[in-house]
Amino acid sequence: MEPDFDKKVAELKNKIKSFPDFPKPGILFWDIFSAVSDGPTCKLLQSLLIQMVKHNFPDIEAVIGLEARGFLFSFSLAAELGIGCLPVRKKGKLPGEVEAYRYDLEYGSDVLEIQKNTVHAGLKCLIVDDLIATGGSITAATNLLRRCGANVVGCVAVMELVKLNGRKNIPDDVPVYSLIKYD
Repeated sequence: MEPDFDKKVAELKNKIKSFPDFPKPGILFWDIFSAVSDGPTCKLLQSLLIQMVKHNFPDIEAVIGLEARGFLFSFSLAAELGIGCLPVRKKGKLPGEVEAYRYDLEYGSDVLEIQKNTVHAGLKCLIVDDLIATGGSITAATNLLRRCGANVVGCVAVMELVKLNGRKNIPDDVPVYSLIKYD
């Protein structure tokens, strides 16, 4: 990675705004859109993600974007790398035949889906999202992709809320990288 990588990550971190008590009291919401609404910062974020992915995952075959903000970053990475970009979406959002995975949330459950014709056995996938919080959606996406026979080689996120310990919920054999960590 470039010698000034950490300095550029700090510059990016300064551009991300936080909103207390959103979407409900007691939550501090870190808004990635505050960074990507500015052209130079958007380009900086793209450059940092590409460097991180090329350095840590040089042989991936597909980038998996998690609904919804993960889509922003997965397409950009896939286009730069010249590989496929596959969405993992909430139930009922994808046409055609899908593989589904139900997982538990703090209060209830949810379902993630991927189109069956986009994944094949052994496909080397990188999961991309904007944020690692509890690790639930990344773990569910990992399990979904593995059910399809894919090889999940890692996960990359822009931000990570370290105090929520989301990494401990992600399978140990999935390397996790995040650009920005918030305590």
